[in-house]
Amino acid sequence: MSGALLETRQLAVDVGGKRVIDRLDLSLHAGERLAILGRNGAGKSTLLSTLAGLRPSSAGVVMLDAEDLALTPPHQAALRRAWLGQFQSDPFGSTVLETTLTGRHPHLGRWAWESRQDAEIARAALKSVGLDGMETRQIHTLSGGERQRLAIATLLTQAAPLYLLDEPLSHLDLNHQMAVLELFAETARNDGAGVIMVLHDPALAHRFCDRALLVHGDGRTELGTVDTILTAEKLSQLYGYGLRQLEDRGHRCFIPE
Repeated sequence: MSGALLETRQLAVDVGGKRVIDRLDLSLHAGERLAILGRNGAGKSTLLSTLAGLRPSSAGVVMLDAEDLALTPPHQAALRRAWLGQFQSDPFGSTVLETTLTGRHPHLGRWAWESRQDAEIARAALKSVGLDGMETRQIHTLSGGERQRLAIATLLTQAAPLYLLDEPLSHLDLNHQMAVLELFAETARNDGAGVIMVLHDPALAHRFCDRALLVHGDGRTELGTVDTILTAEKLSQLYGYGLRQLEDRGHRCFIPE
């Protein structure tokens, strides 16, 4: 489809010689939010890293702004999509603000330093995740949840039109889980960003996303609106365990049988 931020055409993804994604056709437009759900080891993270251009596909193509992502220079890709991995590695010490400012690197020239405007963008991102006032803290002193929120702030500082989030709710308590989901919903709504995120809670996926992609791990995928895809029947088949569906005030939740 024209105007898509991200599009896949007959995409295939293999893990250890096993095809986990087969002939996936997907498009994501500005302002859309897509949830990816599936069992552990089904290939969700591998698919997301393929969509980010961090690993090659086994077949098919990923298009970023109507251009083949495999042919897009890394610097240009970094201006168009931001990727959050499951794990954060901090081999060297740095402050919270210094870490957040790394999100501005795609916007800088080869020998350029961060400007006052870059610092303001970083501080605003820190404030949006509740880390304002912690700019001078060393990252090694942060809790797991604080480090996760710092990673999200760094991603927001990158200011790309497309966000690819691998389990963005890891290490977060309920309050911060809801705050992060609201934050990306607002970013999609107000800034027109596209958001794809791997989630484990179907109820949160139904509440905060427009569409869902179910990854079965054997090549099969199911894609559609959250109302049609996130049902007790489909999720029971996906997870291999019976679920009941409940609705309250427009929100859908699922409980084990």
